Amino acid sequence: MAGKFKTFGDLLKGALGPALIATDDVLNLFAEDVAFEFPYAPDGFPKRFDGRDQLAAHLARLGPLLVFDRFDLEASHIAGDTAVLEFTCKGRGVDTGIAYDQTYISVVTLRGGRIARYKDYWNPLVVLAALGGIEAAAALAGGDVANV
Repeated sequence: MAGKFKTFGDLLKGALGPALIATDDVLNLFAEDVAFEFPYAPDGFPKRFDGRDQLAAHLARLGPLLVFDRFDLEASHIAGDTAVLEFTCKGRGVDTGIAYDQTYISVVTLRGGRIARYKDYWNPLVVLAALGGIEAAAALAGGDVANV
């Protein structure tokens, strides 16, 4: 399945279809105890969030930093409770105006119609460029890169 989506939540619903309990709130697509992992995160950046509350705090910090214009689903490979999603997004850094054109491969594990594990493979250089470099990312996060 391929398609163009305005939001990350819409992309997830489109990619995972009826296997996912649809809701308008993106956070409710995730289990309370979700493990959200970033294997390619640069040193000093978070590599994992445990639980929906940690994920919500991360999304709240990220929201003012990047504008997402669209998400393009290239492919969705579903086998049982696991899906591999291939997608891209177009956006830009809010303060820099620099493009945030990212390519993702995400491995998603479902449990009870919600996302229980999300392993996100992306290029950290793209986000650092859009934010204006690691120093800018740290400054935007109150001086602590680990909060980005």
